Amino acid sequence: MKYTPCYIALALAGLTALPVVAQDNGEQTKQDSADEQIERINVQGRAQTLYRQNESSVATRTNTPIEEIPQSVQVLTEELITDQAARQITDLYRSISGVNGFSYSGVTFRGFRQDEILYDGVRGDPFNGFAVPQLFNIEQIQVLKGPSGAMFGSGQPGGIINYVTKKPTATAQRSVELAVGNDQYRRGSVQLSGPVTKDASQRYRAAYYYDNESPFRYNTEQTNKVLDLGYAFDLGAASEVTLQLTDYQQTYQGARLRGVPVDNQGNFVTDRAWNHNEATDFQTLEATVYQARIDHDFSLNWRGDVTVRHYENTERQNYHEPRGLLDENLEPVDNPAEAVYSTRQFRNQYRENDATSVTANLVGELELGTIEHTLLMGVETYTSEGVFIGSNANPGEVPNLELVNPQYGLTSGPYSTDLASATPSESETTRDGFYIQDQITFNEKLNLLVGLRYDQFEDTSGTETFDDGDLTYRVGGTYQITDWVRAYALYGTGFLPQSAGQQDPEVGGPFEPEESDIVEIGARWTFMDDAIRVNTAVYEINRENILQATDEVTEDGRSVLGNVGQVQSRGFEIDVLGDLTDKWVVNANYAYNDARVAEASPNDSITNSVGDRFVNAPMHQLGLWTRYDLPMIDSAISGGMDYVSEQISFSGQRVKPYTVFDISWQTEFDAWLVQVNIKNLFDKEYASSGFLSRTGHFPGEPRRIYASVKYRF
Repeated sequence: MKYTPCYIALALAGLTALPVVAQDNGEQTKQDSADEQIERINVQGRAQTLYRQNESSVATRTNTPIEEIPQSVQVLTEELITDQAARQITDLYRSISGVNGFSYSGVTFRGFRQDEILYDGVRGDPFNGFAVPQLFNIEQIQVLKGPSGAMFGSGQPGGIINYVTKKPTATAQRSVELAVGNDQYRRGSVQLSGPVTKDASQRYRAAYYYDNESPFRYNTEQTNKVLDLGYAFDLGAASEVTLQLTDYQQTYQGARLRGVPVDNQGNFVTDRAWNHNEATDFQTLEATVYQARIDHDFSLNWRGDVTVRHYENTERQNYHEPRGLLDENLEPVDNPAEAVYSTRQFRNQYRENDATSVTANLVGELELGTIEHTLLMGVETYTSEGVFIGSNANPGEVPNLELVNPQYGLTSGPYSTDLASATPSESETTRDGFYIQDQITFNEKLNLLVGLRYDQFEDTSGTETFDDGDLTYRVGGTYQITDWVRAYALYGTGFLPQSAGQQDPEVGGPFEPEESDIVEIGARWTFMDDAIRVNTAVYEINRENILQATDEVTEDGRSVLGNVGQVQSRGFEIDVLGDLTDKWVVNANYAYNDARVAEASPNDSITNSVGDRFVNAPMHQLGLWTRYDLPMIDSAISGGMDYVSEQISFSGQRVKPYTVFDISWQTEFDAWLVQVNIKNLFDKEYASSGFLSRTGHFPGEPRRIYASVKYRF
């Protein structure tokens, strides 16, 4: 297997190191000749003290030094989130190499469309894909790249995002924050956390968040409310219990939002503020999450934890879905640039979900001779039940909408839709998994990771039920080549069950799950006395057993399906985090990805692909965030850049490359923090991703200006 990108990545990082190595050798020669010892003073900057996370549990479920993890891992700390004024995960994609927005909370992850989200390392995402997760109660964002079946079971092969929630603290942390901005933006929050008792054996957290704005799309208004409560207490010296309750309420007027029509070159054919929805349309989400965790130390070498997470949510959507583009004579157009009207369908939808996960881990640290072992044994069960009720009113009953001069307010739902007479669609998902892992440390230079997991799953969709199981594994290791570079290698597997509705024996079912595997080689480099760290990775991900229609047909005219589709994703990534000086920090990354269809049925295309390429999968991405402190005036100035290369939509339309810039100013005095952020500084008009020609591309936000003041007490 040829890894040309690997050599490029490693060579770039190696060239970066040459001046450092040369400098060190020169200094050593001078030191020897002078025969004197010079004390080295190491001043740590923001990257080393606040942005950098040396350990993570996202890859192993144990707190492991990141340099000893044989897989690509990124951690975004609360300080980085605050400095970038990020309110939701979409604000941080530029800081995650290989991740690009697809739609809503979905992303393109190393070439694959997916929405795999964990909270505190367990399943239970209350946002359901159409709503974007809020970051108010999030302390840290952890990203694990590549198939993760050996640790987390079924999922898409690109990777996972894990949100670490804020917990009650042993020391008092209290703050009040207010913010305003353009587009009638206003925000307020209060966060209280600290000890209940003098010895901090009981701790609490109480927080509330509110924001409201009228974004740039016509007819829209958005409101988010978050109530976050927590209580933690110690049971003796060996046990800790943490209880949490989080309530989310979202009300989005003029939603669910689709895109804005474009011509085949990716240019908007109308104002980017155009909205296919009326002001009476809406999307609402009400979700409540309950979580309990107990940690217990059985001895100096053995410890365990159990986490129970449960959520309930209800989502309502009333919106006008674009169904086609017409010319001035109300005839369908082949060229969207000639479109005058958008035909619309009204959708009245109700969703209700209920899910529970239980995860238990047992961790032991053993020594066999000179070899150290960290053993992990765990079980996980996850059950979700969902109900969907939908009713549509079609074009004809629903009037068309002009693109250039839209006349709103002439109509509104629900038309002839009636949820009471609609037939509910019910679904149920069950995942049961058992996993075992051994982290083996041979010496300070060499360590090995081996893991194995077996999953049993059962899916029900309507009257169709399907159950099966799969075995996944992971093998990897790291090796300290020199004091300033540690290399790693990984092979791992993953799986994704086929839909229960596609298991009919008459069309070829039942079918084996989709399978995936990854080969990844990387290195972690340290320069300038560990002030700068560079991570490089090159990978190949293969996905196969993709279900497609074959050239065979059943007696009743249905296509026979087969596990014939194969996809290959290759790429490399470079991440840089460091202090150029004690006042100047830089966080930068570059990702190259080439995801292609390797094999497909001539009678069917692979989902999310156009030809042999994939939708919203850019080949090049570049992200940058840098901050310079001005201690003389207790301030700091920051700037960011996000570049995404050309993409394509589901309809094969071009999504033009774009570059946007942000800037920020912070001033601290006493217990106050004043911050001003300008996003999309030059008011760039661009599409962040594509969809269908009838729905258009998703427009990026115009210039946004936020000003906030925070008081800690």
